[in-house]
Amino acid sequence: MQSSRRKFLAGANTLLAGTGLAARARAAKPRQEAEGEDYYDKLGVAKIINAAGTYTALTASIMPPPVQAAVARAARYPVRLGELQKAAGEYLAKVLHCEGALVTAGAASALTLGTAACMTLGNRRAVHNIPTDLTGLKTEVIVQKRHRYDYDHALRNCGATFVEVETLAQYEAAFNDRTVMTNFFNAAEGGEISREDWVRVAHAHNVPCLNDAAADVPPISNLWNYTKMGFDLVAFSGGKGIRGPQNAGLLLGRKDLIDAAAQNNNPFSDTVGRGMKVSKEQIVGMVAAVDWFLSQTDAAMEAEFRRRADKIAAQLKSIPTLEATVAVPNLAANAVPHLLLRYDQSRVKIAPLAVAEELRKGTPSIELNPLTGRPAGAGLQNDVNTIVVGVWMLQPGEELIVARRLREVLAKAAA
Repeated sequence: MQSSRRKFLAGANTLLAGTGLAARARAAKPRQEAEGEDYYDKLGVAKIINAAGTYTALTASIMPPPVQAAVARAARYPVRLGELQKAAGEYLAKVLHCEGALVTAGAASALTLGTAACMTLGNRRAVHNIPTDLTGLKTEVIVQKRHRYDYDHALRNCGATFVEVETLAQYEAAFNDRTVMTNFFNAAEGGEISREDWVRVAHAHNVPCLNDAAADVPPISNLWNYTKMGFDLVAFSGGKGIRGPQNAGLLLGRKDLIDAAAQNNNPFSDTVGRGMKVSKEQIVGMVAAVDWFLSQTDAAMEAEFRRRADKIAAQLKSIPTLEATVAVPNLAANAVPHLLLRYDQSRVKIAPLAVAEELRKGTPSIELNPLTGRPAGAGLQNDVNTIVVGVWMLQPGEELIVARRLREVLAKAAA
């Protein structure tokens, strides 16, 4: 009887244990399905720690939880895309204190659509003809020579050509009956003509001016500073400081030009912007990101970024000769605290570029700011002997991982 009792209890325990495991498995399955499969792991793509910044090649920023939730919720339901774009634009224009707004497929798309708007305003036939048939259209864009950059192509997609100027006098003399708009690169490190003069002269010739301010928040107020200054169109990236979807952006400005940009955009076929598709998830994510961003304060964000930089610096005090400073670029773009690390390479025998490579090869892989070991640029007082740590895209706790890896690499070189 005792033997039978033991067998019964053993069987019951096994059954209960199995039932418990099954229950836990059932509970885990919905959680796994809700989170989705980890396709980075499935595809063999390494996750990284972003100690660089909001660079496109590093997939820019990570959307905050409420923005991720808004995107996931939007994915559940179909809507009419035109209705969503219109409602989103009206809402964004209201909260960003401008006449009109359009969610675009990134800042480069905003530049293309803004140019197309200026070229086709009041000419619906031209919407279907650019960039191959420019008959009767104004096509010249005035730009400061020091403001020429890789994103010129976004304007040239419409068939636009550039007229370069350097001085205010040259600018005033450059306007003619072929001038369609002017373009100002907000984060340019050179150029003699101020924003205010750029707008004033353009408006004196009744020509719209576009400001490429893609990476130029924070401060938060830049989202309306430039339209209030008089720029007719302003382009922002959605996936940088605003922390929206990487493939989203904003075109803000005059309502008639925003309406013209929308006519050149998807979902309309036979337009220069047809391939710049903005999904319902991107549109909602962009609106949610703006809401999130407006709920922050510049002071609180800066304090958090400085706290991260200070925590990293504190972990490196034992490295011989190392000096740590926190600096903010003196340009409009990426104007947030960065950590600059310098040391005597006769004592710590490794160059900053080699440090960057060691962190990149490690697990987890860490990307330092690309100015590490490079000549000064982007408004930072760095040089070839400087490690530059971008702290603003670090996730909670990652600053300690970055500090540990830096300490390991530098300490080994100092041994």
